[in-house]
Amino acid sequence: MRYMFLVYTREGEMSPEEMAEVVAGHRAVMEEAMRVGIFHGASPLQPIATATTVRHENSKVLVTDGPFAETKEQLGGYYIMDCKDLDEAIEWAKKIPTKCQGRQGCIEVRPIHDISAMQKGIRDSLVEHHA
Repeated sequence: MRYMFLVYTREGEMSPEEMAEVVAGHRAVMEEAMRVGIFHGASPLQPIATATTVRHENSKVLVTDGPFAETKEQLGGYYIMDCKDLDEAIEWAKKIPTKCQGRQGCIEVRPIHDISAMQKGIRDSLVEHHA
């Protein structure tokens, strides 16, 4: 099963030493996950100041700057890995660094729905439409 690991941390200035430690930690996790063949992707996100939220309320669409919710920790990035079960996913989550300015963040682990059949149907429909 594929899992998404949502990396939450507190934004802020990191010392060069802290930044190097965090980058090295992420690199180590990615290398290990690639080596065992479960890595599907990972990426840091731009700061929350660059976020835009689109909401649907009462038949209207509202577009606002910033993240959906005000929290102490912000979504900073993600990983996608193919783990045999939640226990294995939790073991991988323990390896992902979340330190920023001496504070610890958290990793949210969520299974990903398999929608490959739906995606194939959409692709097939588009091919038929353009043929």
